[in-house]
Amino acid sequence: MNSPSTQFVTSRRMGLYEPIHNIGIWEDNSPASVLITGTPATPASMIFAAQMKLDNQSEDISQDTLGPSGKYDQEASKPIDKAQRRLAQNREAARKSRLRKKAYVQQLESSRLKLLQLEQELERARQQGLYMSGGVEAGHLGFNGTMNSGIATFEMEYGHWLEEQNRQIYDLRTALDAHISDVELQMLVESGLNHYSELFNMKAAAAKADVFYMMSGLWKSPAERFFLWLGGFRPSELLKVLLPQLEPLAEQQRLEVSNLKLSCQQAEDALSQGMDKLQQTLAETVAAGHLDSSSYMPQMENAMERLESLIRLVLQADHLRKETLLQMHRQLTVRQAARGLLVLGEYCQRLRALSSVWANRPCEPA
Repeated sequence: MNSPSTQFVTSRRMGLYEPIHNIGIWEDNSPASVLITGTPATPASMIFAAQMKLDNQSEDISQDTLGPSGKYDQEASKPIDKAQRRLAQNREAARKSRLRKKAYVQQLESSRLKLLQLEQELERARQQGLYMSGGVEAGHLGFNGTMNSGIATFEMEYGHWLEEQNRQIYDLRTALDAHISDVELQMLVESGLNHYSELFNMKAAAAKADVFYMMSGLWKSPAERFFLWLGGFRPSELLKVLLPQLEPLAEQQRLEVSNLKLSCQQAEDALSQGMDKLQQTLAETVAAGHLDSSSYMPQMENAMERLESLIRLVLQADHLRKETLLQMHRQLTVRQAARGLLVLGEYCQRLRALSSVWANRPCEPA
């Protein structure tokens, strides 16, 4: 037994073939058919009515089949719509790609112009004598002769830093000679400490750009480089220079400064041992494998990881220098701290002057 739904679907499907079936089973009302079947001929009116009925049924069926046919047309048009949408998406993606490429080219051009401007400013600064002879040289150039923009920026900022330090040294000397109040003097001391803090921040950014440049001390004069330790001055040695200039010191101050110097020496020893260990490890890493091999990229990748430790050592050394200055400021009076900053600034000035005198000395003929 077929279910009602099945019978309904079958009836609907068979409806397409019923007119053809009816055409086949209609009786022929010609005289020949009367002779064969013995059935009288059908009147013309009845034939006309039957024909009209057939036409009406054909129209109804055609209307019934129009809906499914329209669906088939819609289904056939779907691939065309998908292709058109895909083409539109491809055109939109290509347009966005062109915009990104244009923005990237503009960014490159802007960076090139900025780099060119930095080069011009650096050249003008050198011509104006902002850098002492034998100080900042061509250290911003990489191994392949290209300029490191981070180092070029540092060199320019360091030139401005030196100018500001010279001005602060003059202000401190004038203030100490004029015996201004401690409140006014404290403002100068804090300004000087912040100035050194800015230098350490500048050096941190430059170390990340090129740690070898900071380690070499090319941004300093030759005489300053002679005392170089991990990209700067050694705090314990600098305390030896400053302390005689800060006398008289109270007994408690002398004890605190002595403890500070001892702590600095211990921290310096630890960092120096870390540097020695890093040098040994780096040498072993670079020399690993066969040195006569043309493929050594695995060694370079491992060495690059070791160099991250070098950046941290330089940053830790600058942190020790910064903390030493802050600890000295806490242990000293306002006037002693001001004199300490003045002595530190003048000491560096004398080293740069020594470099200039040495570079311009008359050379005896060989």
